[in-house]
Amino acid sequence: MTTPTEDFLKYQGQTNEQPYLIEVDRAEGIYIYDKNGKRYMDMIAGVAVNNIGHNHPKVVSALKSQIDRHLHVMVYGEFVQDYPVSMAKKLAQLLPDSLNCVYGVNSGTEANEAALKLAKRVTGRTELVSFRGSYHGSTHGSLSVSGNETKKEKFRPLLPDVRFLKHNSISDLQQITSKTAGVIIETIQGDAGVRVPSQEFMKALRERCSEVGALLIFDEIQCGIGRAGSMFAFEQFNVVPDILTLGKALGGGMPIGAVVSSYENLYSFTNNPMLGHITTFGGHPVVCAASDACLDVMTSEIDFTEVERLGQLLESIVSVDPEIKEVRRIGMMFAFDMESFERVEKVVKKCLEKGLISFWFLSHPYSFRLSPPLTISEDEIREAGRIILESIEETR
Repeated sequence: MTTPTEDFLKYQGQTNEQPYLIEVDRAEGIYIYDKNGKRYMDMIAGVAVNNIGHNHPKVVSALKSQIDRHLHVMVYGEFVQDYPVSMAKKLAQLLPDSLNCVYGVNSGTEANEAALKLAKRVTGRTELVSFRGSYHGSTHGSLSVSGNETKKEKFRPLLPDVRFLKHNSISDLQQITSKTAGVIIETIQGDAGVRVPSQEFMKALRERCSEVGALLIFDEIQCGIGRAGSMFAFEQFNVVPDILTLGKALGGGMPIGAVVSSYENLYSFTNNPMLGHITTFGGHPVVCAASDACLDVMTSEIDFTEVERLGQLLESIVSVDPEIKEVRRIGMMFAFDMESFERVEKVVKKCLEKGLISFWFLSHPYSFRLSPPLTISEDEIREAGRIILESIEETR
């Protein structure tokens, strides 16, 4: 008789040589419980997915209500279904008037793929511009506009006509020209170690795109839906993109992605060619039920003033250790720099041993990351800080 872990390692495709291997039994709030009853404080929230915590009762209730009615009935864009329509309307009503139409897909990388196509379709141009240090997904198009060259080299050739600029460099923006279809940027760079651009840079980026007629795409798959301390991270920069991509936390724990733009832009997918972008399972009624409930929770239960206060508190607790070289934070999105990857690895593993889940960054190995549920309490923040400091001390 094999164990679940043995079957996991044998039958499931793996992504790395040292997975965490927690045998999950259940999850609730900020906690995950394994099959031996051990409780883990989830300070990563499934990598910025469970912003409203695990198994939120309103999400579970919405899921059950939809499952009792129907599951998949038709490919996206043909039938009128209650939760997909309701979710799209709620999301659009939270956004500026120019972002008034939602196209539902299955994941963040799929949202970015659609956004790149949309920029080309609307402008009739081919060039795409991205930024060094960026991460937009692992499918071919999204990978093509991601900045980590090490992750890309084994999968070439990728998309042609992609240009990379230095992040936060106003002078580099002159390389955006009348040949550029779209400029894609994470509003907050996540995988690069929580890199927050300047207000001046974001304003100049918006102005340059408008000047040359390129569409500006904000990727908020990780930093959106409250993670950065506001419902949408771009709200903190007083600029509005032409296209917004969302995923991760939008689903309340279910797999989802969304492309948001103007009705006119998205309508271009309907003709010349017809069905210019299609998906079988995008906008799935069960997933949209969870997303619809998640948006309700975000707007009725999450206090962003409290999110910022608790974010500052956790930063202040952990940063006292002299091994923490730098902290970068916005909202509940943290990067803690240490001397080396070896130190980060030891601390992350010790935290796990002590019942706290943290993580690292693909493109910034000298940092460990935290992105706890936004529903976390002050007592839980203090407990997390204590465990992290103990883990640093015990691995010196």
